[in-house]
Amino acid sequence: MLLKITKLTVAIFVLNVAVVFAGPLENCKEYTKYGVPGTDGDLLCRKGYLLAHDSYCLTPFWVAEHLTKPKASGALKRKDSFKADPNLTKGHRAELSDYKSSGFDRGHMAPSADMSWDAQAMKESFYLSNMVPQNPNMNQHIWKELEEKIRQWALDRGELYIYTGPIFAGEEIEAIGDNEVCVPTHIYKIVYDPKMVEAIAFIMPNEPLDPSDIPNYIVTIGEVEEQTGLDFLKNLTKSVEDVVETEKAQELW
Repeated sequence: MLLKITKLTVAIFVLNVAVVFAGPLENCKEYTKYGVPGTDGDLLCRKGYLLAHDSYCLTPFWVAEHLTKPKASGALKRKDSFKADPNLTKGHRAELSDYKSSGFDRGHMAPSADMSWDAQAMKESFYLSNMVPQNPNMNQHIWKELEEKIRQWALDRGELYIYTGPIFAGEEIEAIGDNEVCVPTHIYKIVYDPKMVEAIAFIMPNEPLDPSDIPNYIVTIGEVEEQTGLDFLKNLTKSVEDVVETEKAQELW
């Protein structure tokens, strides 16, 4: 199934950034230290991440994590428990039936393995609001390897801020299921090290890829912003933000 994507057809919920910390979102200050990447979508605060949900595509716009050495050292075993997000209404969320026999994996944006420090965080990582339809080969190989590298970086560096989400390139986007969950053409991931004041970013096509090619998908944060319309790390001073977002990592950390 193909959907025609235009600015006029996308259902957008504009939030006032000033109320980001109201109510339950008070618990997600950890994930907004460097700003909220965008004001579109329903903000959903979880124990292990914060995301903005796109009620048109039924995927996240972005998912923010703060991965520390203690979190990356967690020992909880993965316990698959995929489910529709209980905080979103039926008809405005992805359902398990949308992914069934679709040929796509339920691809975590905030990885379940990043949540091995807490049972609630692990459980919430399996909400479909934290997923995009992901090519199985990509999800289970190159993307998995990238996630593992990032956890090791968190162990080595102490803490990282991570932003992950889909990119929908072109006017016609594939969709799956009765609820027409959009299939991203690409997926991005940004990793920021606040101690070293440096970042590394990736954009990968949502297709089978060779894990040894991870370095080929390194981009600048500016390129991610250009393709998504988001604004990352906006709470850095302008001079620092400009350097961090325009410098391209020459190799994997």
